[in-house]
This record gives sequence, C-alpha cells and structure tokens, in this order.
Amino acid sequence: MTKIVAEKIENPRVSLGLLGAISFMVIADMRVVDPLLRIIANDFGTTVGNTAAIISAYTIPYGLFQLVYGPLGDRIGKLKVMTVGISIFAIGTALCAFVPNLPLLILLRFLTGMFAAAVIPLSLAYIGDNFPYAERQTAIGRYLSALMLGQILSSSLGGIFGQFISWREIFLLFGVTSSLAAVVFWQATRHIPYQSHTQTGNIFSSLKPYLQLITKPAARLVITAVFIEGFCLFGGFAYIGAFIRDTYQLPYITIGLLLSGFGMGGLLYSISVKWLVQRLGEKGLVRVGGLLAGTCYLSITILPTWILFIPVIILIGLGYNMMHSTLQTQATELSPESRGTAVSLFAFSLFMGQGIGAAVLGRIVDNAGYIPCFIVCSIAVASLAVWFSSQMRYLKQT
Repeated sequence: MTKIVAEKIENPRVSLGLLGAISFMVIADMRVVDPLLRIIANDFGTTVGNTAAIISAYTIPYGLFQLVYGPLGDRIGKLKVMTVGISIFAIGTALCAFVPNLPLLILLRFLTGMFAAAVIPLSLAYIGDNFPYAERQTAIGRYLSALMLGQILSSSLGGIFGQFISWREIFLLFGVTSSLAAVVFWQATRHIPYQSHTQTGNIFSSLKPYLQLITKPAARLVITAVFIEGFCLFGGFAYIGAFIRDTYQLPYITIGLLLSGFGMGGLLYSISVKWLVQRLGEKGLVRVGGLLAGTCYLSITILPTWILFIPVIILIGLGYNMMHSTLQTQATELSPESRGTAVSLFAFSLFMGQGIGAAVLGRIVDNAGYIPCFIVCSIAVASLAVWFSSQMRYLKQT
C-alpha cells in the first residue's frame, strides 16, 4: 500500500505545458526590461547604469528567496508554493505600471522578484522528481522551450510597447495575464496530492540542508559555475539593448526584435537537444556552448553593422542553453532526496550572479563604456566553459 501511495504522489500529474505556461510569465516579466533600459532611463532622467538597478532589484531577491522556497516546497508541496508565488507575482507586476519614480519601481521589482522565485526552480525540481535521469535532460529542454518563448515575446513586446505605447502598459499586460495563468494553475493543481513532511524548526534549521549540500565538492563546483555564468553572460546581456540604441539609434521595436534572438537560440537548442546530447555529450555541450557565447560577445565589439546582431544574438542564446542546460541537469542530481533544495540553491547562485553582475558591469558601462563590458564578459564566459568542462569528471553520474 505504501508503495502504491508513493507512486501516486511521485508520478507526474502536471504537464510540462502547464508548468511552462506559468514559467513563461515569470521569464517574460524578467526579460522585458532588456530593450527598455534606455527609454526608462530617459523617462526618469538618469543613466542606463543607474536604471539597471531594476534588474538587480529583481534578480537578487529572486535568487535569495530560493533559499526559502526550496525547503518549503520539499516540506509542504512544490505545486502549492508555486500557486501562491505566481498569484502574488501577478499583483506586483501590474502595480509596476503605476509607479511615479525610479525608487518605487525598484522597490516593486524587488517585491515581485521575491514571489517570482517560487516558480521556475520548483518546476525544475518537480520535473526532477518525475523524470528518470536518462530522460531528464530532454524533458528539461522541452520545458525550457516555454522559457525561450517568453524571452522571444518579451523582448519583442517590450520593443513594441516602448516604441508605440509605453513601457508602463507592458507591466500591466503581464500582470493581468499572469493573474489568469494563476487561476488556471490553481484549478489544475488544487486536487493533486503532495507529500507533506512534518519537519519543524526555525529559519536556521531551514538553512541546514543548504549547508549540508555545500559541503559536497560536486555542489560547490556546479554552484560556482552557475554564479559566474549569471554574472557575466546575463549581466552583460542586460546592456546589449542600450548599446544598440546608443550606437545605431535604432527604433525600440527593432531592438526588441534583435534581442528576441536570444530566445530563438534557446528554441533552436530545445529542438535539437537530443541530437546535440548524442553528438557532443555533456562535456561537449558545455565547452562548445560557452566558447560560442564568449566568441559572440567579443564579436559585438567589432560588428560593422547592426544587421549582424541577428545571428550573433541567436548564437549567444544557443551557446547559453547548451551550457546552462547541462548545469541544470547536474543540479537535479546534487541531492536526489531533496531536489527542491538543490535546485533552489542552484537558482540562488545564478540570479545572485546576474543581479550582482548587472550592478558591477553597470559601473563599467557608465565609467568606461560598453566595449570593455563586453570584452570582460567574453573572456569570462569562454574561460568558464573550458574550466567547468575539464572539471566534470569529478561530478557523480547516476
């Protein structure tokens, strides 16, 4: 009887499509700012580097609160926590449309990031619970296609709204749409059983699983790698849109379409993931993907025309997903008995890296210009790929 109940709980009850739908909203809200930094900076009368605080204000709490939602999801149920998170996220996103100044927008993005943190990592942990390792990379690749679609549409919509309507209305649109998605998700999951643990303790005891996990060499390796990835690859990507605007004076709609190439590269990866895994293996995915992304960042500094941003950004998206998908798959195996905790620590490191990276690289942009920023990102991403792929022999494969 115990075995039957356990199987009933562990078997997948939520489709990848539904998980992808709510994750789509979170990633779209996160990435919509990329083509809008310059226009928001102009609206509030400040610099691009200062305005990038809205990125750090979102991604830092997004990463920090993984430490809360991971153990909470393992304890009371991943789907329940995700339902609450997407609901409050929707309200915060809608309110961003009405802010009168930059400090209040930064505050609301901070609060929105807190609750958005419950969705994607717990979705990945849920997939990890319900797909065997041999199938997991393909499942994650398919799930990530929803995230890539969010990146594509968010950049395009951000450009359209920035050019023809207002950056404020895009937050209102995302808030309302997220509210509808939250209702659908609640209806679909409210009768699904979850495994409840009777753990007790204070906040310090909740941190114990993380401290135990970080004592493992494999965990330290993966967590360090994803922090560097977030710092350099995403921290630098935040400034590509502003660079295109300042250098080529293109319309915001064109900038949005160019930046959507990152998501197109992700979709290209999701379509070809099975073939790539068979041809390159996990080490090859990391090395080829990281070197590809690093080379593209370097090429940004010498492109003779903006037209070449089309293939460059697509290839950055492809290279990122080749590298990051492998890191994510490894994260789901760091602690099979508590995947929510492991994946949350992974996401914590990624988004802390992204938030800190956007802030640090913003200082470089304001003081030295865009080119030094992209050169730093290029060298760091390529070095990361070579280093991590050489260290993967120390990771336990199951």
